[in-house]
Order: sequence, then structure tokens, then C-alpha cells
Amino acid sequence: MMRKETNGAERRKTLLSLLNDSDEPLSGATLGKQTGVSRQVVVQDIALLRSQGHPIVSTGRGYVLHETANPFGTCHRLFKVCHTQDEMEDELQIIVDLGGYIQDVSINHRIYGKVSAPLNIKSRRDTRNFMSELASSKSSLLSTATSGYHYHTVWADSEEILDEIEEALREKHYLVEFMEYEM
Repeated sequence: MMRKETNGAERRKTLLSLLNDSDEPLSGATLGKQTGVSRQVVVQDIALLRSQGHPIVSTGRGYVLHETANPFGTCHRLFKVCHTQDEMEDELQIIVDLGGYIQDVSINHRIYGKVSAPLNIKSRRDTRNFMSELASSKSSLLSTATSGYHYHTVWADSEEILDEIEEALREKHYLVEFMEYEM
């Protein structure tokens, strides 16, 4: 059902309500139909809502309100890792197999500073999809700009799970110690 177009503030309030009431991710197109605007307007509204502090997360299937869907878990940790491109799939699978949700990848570049990109990988299927997209793309990994060094924000349901992930990454020699200036 398409709703009558509203002003921006009312529309963003409606978007929050729709996200809060949904048990599943909602696509930009779906939200656009429900609020009477284009998907691009929804994308802009979501950016504004995020800038106001609303915990809206983009997933491969649409937007979720972090408070209601809690897609990441209850605790998180930043891991600094380094590996070759050939080892990337193994690294991602270690994390998801142990119950981690990989929110993003980031680097600290000497010229550009911190650069990050969302990943939202929570399963082997997500890992395969990411690897497939990478293989069919002409793009290179973000970590190639820093000789393989990069960071992942990983969420899990407990600190114990994050400890297991940390130990498994250490055993594979993917984990790298933080430098003093990174703390």
C-alpha cells in the first residue's frame, strides 16, 4: 500500500516506525513504496537518520534497526589482521564458523587516514557471495593499499566467542598486534 507523500521529517519518522515494526530487513525500494518516494530518497533519509544517531544497519537484504533486529550480537571487538588475498576466504570463514559477524573492513592509510567499508558477513554463504563478487570485479581489496594489514569489527553473542575467534586467528598467524599509536 502506497502512502501519501509526506514532508521529510514525517517521512523519516515513518521510516523509523516501519523499521522498528519489522522482524526482517526492509529494502530501499520497499520503504520507498511505503512512504511514496524513490529508493534514492530513502537512501538519503537513512543517511540523515544515521547522522542523528539512529542505529540503522544496511544488510544484503535491506535495512534493519539495530535495536530491534540486533544482527551483530551483544559485544564486539576490533581485530587487526594481515594475510594474503589467497588466505582471505579462510580468515572470513574462521570468524563466521565460530559465531562472529563481520561488520566491516578498515585500513589506516598514511595519506588517506582511516578508510572503511561495510561487509556484513555472517555466514559461509555470505563469504562465498563476497568472494564471488570480488572474483568478478576489477576492484582490488582495501588491504592492498596497506600491504595486507587491515581491521575487522566483529560482533558476537559473547566475549567468549570473541576470545575463540581471536585465538583461531592467532593460530593461523593472521592476527597482528596493535601498535601503541593504534590503541
